[in-house]
Amino acid sequence: MVNEFILLGFTNHPTLQRLFIVVCLIMALATVIGNSLIIFLVWNDSHLHTAMYFFIGNLSLLDILFTIITVPQMLVHLASGVNIISFNRCMAQLNLSISCGMTECFILAFMAYDRYVAICQPLRYPTIMEMNVCMKMAAICWVTAFFNGSVLTAITTSFPFCGPNQINHFYCELPAILQLACMDTYMAKALIFALSVIVLMLPFTFIVISYVHIARVVFSMHSTKGNQRAFSTCATHLTVVTLFYSTIGFVYLKPRSHHVIDQEKRASVFYALVSPMLNPIIYSLRNKDVKEALVKAMGKVS
Repeated sequence: MVNEFILLGFTNHPTLQRLFIVVCLIMALATVIGNSLIIFLVWNDSHLHTAMYFFIGNLSLLDILFTIITVPQMLVHLASGVNIISFNRCMAQLNLSISCGMTECFILAFMAYDRYVAICQPLRYPTIMEMNVCMKMAAICWVTAFFNGSVLTAITTSFPFCGPNQINHFYCELPAILQLACMDTYMAKALIFALSVIVLMLPFTFIVISYVHIARVVFSMHSTKGNQRAFSTCATHLTVVTLFYSTIGFVYLKPRSHHVIDQEKRASVFYALVSPMLNPIIYSLRNKDVKEALVKAMGKVS
């Protein structure tokens, strides 16, 4: 039985490896700093103590956690040339990364609901989206996602891994690990695929339905200024949803027979490194409240 795995990463070319180390380190630092700043602003500025920014804070925390789970180990492997990871550590990384990804799916869905209530039922918004309700929503997201992540990990660990032990990826991701199971895992893979479809598509469907209702209300507005304001509040969320689902869906929503690991590695780089780095930039550049909170915080420091 396999006790450890070898992560093949992207390339064995020394120059490309050094370049990749520098790029990944810069992106990881930008992700942690940018998202930490968003969390600080949401926590520190009373004007951001609303449902929308509470969920944005959760999303920023998830981006930081996902980066910490995947990137440091990858950088150590690239720098040392030792790409070995123990079986238990690999399964732990798999569990945490899946759980964070699922939590983000659910958080994005509740953010869409927040925008729906704000635009379609503005008079009831303070009652429906009060902070206690938002905290319960977030708790449901985290608990449900980590439970499902544990179930998927338990299914994966039930497979026998008797060799080879080379994972064609830069971290322990589910499709790459399943390639190494040395038994017929068709039914288990079908179950995992079905669960992935449910976990990813139910929130996405909820998001689409929410925005259909939002669009109907927005287009019925007679005020151009009202249209612009409504669209601006939804623009950041839609951008983040597009970035997240376009990449993670490419990896997890394809039938097992159509998986191409090299293509999935490139997609994984986007949602593991690029998307978490871009999220705080999207929030700050497209959001007046966040920019004002940042200016206010910088004024206090100076």
